[in-house]
Amino acid sequence: MTTTIAIAPSASFARDVAVYVGRIRQFSRHDWLVYGAWVGLMCGLTAVTTSFLVYGSLHGARFPGDAWLVPVGAAAFTFAIAVDTIGHLTIYKEEIRRAEALVHHVTIAAGVASCVFLCAAYSEPSAFTIPALVATVLSFGYSLVDEAFHWRRYVSASSDRVEMWSHVLILSGHATMMIAWWHWFLLGYPGVGDTLSAWRIA
Repeated sequence: MTTTIAIAPSASFARDVAVYVGRIRQFSRHDWLVYGAWVGLMCGLTAVTTSFLVYGSLHGARFPGDAWLVPVGAAAFTFAIAVDTIGHLTIYKEEIRRAEALVHHVTIAAGVASCVFLCAAYSEPSAFTIPALVATVLSFGYSLVDEAFHWRRYVSASSDRVEMWSHVLILSGHATMMIAWWHWFLLGYPGVGDTLSAWRIA
């Protein structure tokens, strides 16, 4: 039996955001563990990529502008999922559990794999470039499948504009991060070698 959730927007988008974020008070202990693991993972990626670039810059490494867009995109993605996931674990939990949850899991697995393979491709490009490309394409492909689910719910008034705008930022952040990362890789990862050398010396 399908339960329809009627979402009525208020006159103020700020008010809708406050209501959406306020649902975090409904979290169970398990919800907090899931939320912390997912948002924490992306906070870690943002922190690690930022720290790597800052450390390298302070030790003489020169990075292209694209490289700095990696943590910028990661930060935007992290902020968006920190908001979006609140709704996923509360008001939309039962709806998402039907099919979207599996799409989310595949998207996350492919997204994590794409980052790992792109890092590994620095030293072994012949072994990891194609897996990195496949994982990247899969992560974006399943992201679009996920968007189809969200728009279907939004059109039927079973989703709200806060969730939809958070997904705009999710896609924007993800695309910014990965396109910049790929361009940096295709340029030969300038600055990475100098940073790693400085790290070994320190």
